[in-house]
Amino acid sequence: MNAETLTLRLFEALIDGDRRSARSIIQSQADAGVSAETVFVDLLWPTYEMIDRLYRSDQLSVLNHHMATRLLRVLVDQTSMRLLEEGPGQIEHETRGKGRRVLAVCGPTEESELGAQMAVDLLEAHDFEVCFAGGGVAGDEIMGCVHETQPDVLLWFSSVPGDLPAIREMIDRLHEIGACPDLQIAVGGGVFARAEGLAEEIGADLWADHPLDLADTLIYDADHRAPADQRTVGRSKRYRSAA
Repeated sequence: MNAETLTLRLFEALIDGDRRSARSIIQSQADAGVSAETVFVDLLWPTYEMIDRLYRSDQLSVLNHHMATRLLRVLVDQTSMRLLEEGPGQIEHETRGKGRRVLAVCGPTEESELGAQMAVDLLEAHDFEVCFAGGGVAGDEIMGCVHETQPDVLLWFSSVPGDLPAIREMIDRLHEIGACPDLQIAVGGGVFARAEGLAEEIGADLWADHPLDLADTLIYDADHRAPADQRTVGRSKRYRSAA
């Protein structure tokens, strides 16, 4: 069965709230020897994007959306356990995260938090040390945590435009005070994929619209910091299948 057909089957099970069928689809992939990373990036992530896209265009009811996102979160949690056991399959060991510390936050919506969870799970599998605070955290608390823990990366994940003012304000404040000069600021999520150049405009050092690309970017561009007059890094990044 090809990936598109499998994604559609999983999507239908999720919006129907069919927990048994959804679990069976994921289990069938494990039984067939498909790696957890491949399940993540070629099945779970495209299904997540489909749910998000259809809900934003008012083609999914609130009921179907809520059943789908909550059940998908269960599947992500289960697959994450296998992902950590197997380790990543696409990035060479010597070029993985090497313990770089990431503080990850996201917007308050269900979509942003689920997408962010998938991204940080992949980062953890690639040897990053990740603290994930989720959404709804006040900017002052995030700033305080950055100052106290001095992470290597602050990652903002967002799927909706309403998150952008808070992200922009946080980046501006971090640049203004310069209290953590080596901090790398990365952003990801659907809102940045839908508006080319947006990440650069708000002052981020790196961005990616797919979690596997995000891991690649944070590994291979670990030393990059965007100058004030040129916010273009990441624009050429493209989704890379794990299959």
